[in-house]
Amino acid sequence: MLFAGAAQRSASFIMIHTFKLNDYNIVVDAASGSVHSVDGAAFDVIKAIDEGRDPAETAEKHNLGEAELSELLADIEELKKDGQLWSEDIFEEAASEMKIKQSVLKAICLHVAHGCNMDCEYCFAGKGDYSGKSGIMSLEVGKRALDFLVENSGERKHLEVDFFGGEPLINWDVCKELVAYGRELEKKYDKIFNFTLTTNGVLIDEDVIEFTNKEMGNVVLSLDGRRETHDRMRHSKTGEGTFDNIIDNFKALVDSRLENAERSKEYYMRGTYTAYNKDFAADVLAMADMGFKDTSIEPVVSNPEVPYALHEEDLPALKEEYEKLALEMLERYKNGEDFTFYHYMLDLTGGPCIYKRVAGCGVATEYLAVTPTGDLYPCHQFVGDDDMIVGNIYDGITHPETVAIFSNGNNVYTRDKCKNCWARLYCAGGCAANNYHSNGDINKVYEFGCELHRKRIECALMLEVAKSEL
Repeated sequence: MLFAGAAQRSASFIMIHTFKLNDYNIVVDAASGSVHSVDGAAFDVIKAIDEGRDPAETAEKHNLGEAELSELLADIEELKKDGQLWSEDIFEEAASEMKIKQSVLKAICLHVAHGCNMDCEYCFAGKGDYSGKSGIMSLEVGKRALDFLVENSGERKHLEVDFFGGEPLINWDVCKELVAYGRELEKKYDKIFNFTLTTNGVLIDEDVIEFTNKEMGNVVLSLDGRRETHDRMRHSKTGEGTFDNIIDNFKALVDSRLENAERSKEYYMRGTYTAYNKDFAADVLAMADMGFKDTSIEPVVSNPEVPYALHEEDLPALKEEYEKLALEMLERYKNGEDFTFYHYMLDLTGGPCIYKRVAGCGVATEYLAVTPTGDLYPCHQFVGDDDMIVGNIYDGITHPETVAIFSNGNNVYTRDKCKNCWARLYCAGGCAANNYHSNGDINKVYEFGCELHRKRIECALMLEVAKSEL
């Protein structure tokens, strides 16, 4: 594939990104999303143009004659005219408008249990009870939460509810009754509920498997990979590792969901890596080797003083690990043993709409978290931050000034460092909660996370290019 563009950047939003990975020379046009795999000569010429250097000097290194260079520059210029290189970002002007439209509720995270049967060292929820704010959601509160969702969903037909905790299975009977109530609301209001469950797996049994297969569109299973990795951080209340308590439960649930694949029942394994397993690619591969084909693992976000915290000096090793994982995934793909990794799932033909790329995840506007007592927070990662409460399911939004932090023009272009980032339309400005908890401001990006996310996108793009050329 060849490329485009014989002009230098004239504005901060007109940019390309060039990188080499696994012998592929890749050029990304930031605004259009065009991805080009080119030979070494074209790559160096494009890079020279982008950096304001004379491409003729670069051409000499590749023994390109005058005619060959002219042909290459013409190809590059053609791609530029077609909007595939150095294209203008036309979305900033419409970004605020898009965010305003993101004001109708479509999803809630039901914290049915502020309590847990495990004691994970890195738990962002304060050991599952949100730092002493324990509680179990009653059926009455849960029903009112579903009513609140319907009442504030406008003309949206498809609504989402995630049963979350702590550990939601310790309040399983209420979860099941709420699903039944949701099915009643569907008929009454012409809505469709998609229920999901996030669980640590300890209480999974035949009833949970049967019910989730019937009623849950997705199940998120918490597993950190290898036994030794998992057991180091994910403990029982008495301090023992929990891998052996859950692994057979997870396998039984996943096997059952795969048997019911015609119902489009999804699952994925969701892990966390820390300073103790910076070789986390081995944990992802371990999950795949156990038969779990839909995987994810996230870097811990923590107080930098704790022993398991990740630091800036870890970035080179972590980036190398993402590359290692991508290369192994490609080899397995070639051998018909492919699996998915959440951060490498890119759709370069359709992908998320530009509305989602610009406006972000919908925190506090399209999505709210509900505590056991019915309080409302912008999302599950803000629960427990008293200054971030936005209201309750009975009175609605009682703190519009807090919602305004997320809604008033807030988008990828209001983040302090996103405007000049080539990856802005792949991440939509990152996680507002991570920004807030690391910097005290949702518009000040969590730079450690940005560094890793850019590397993940590079790996994902390389995989898509490699697969397209097989």
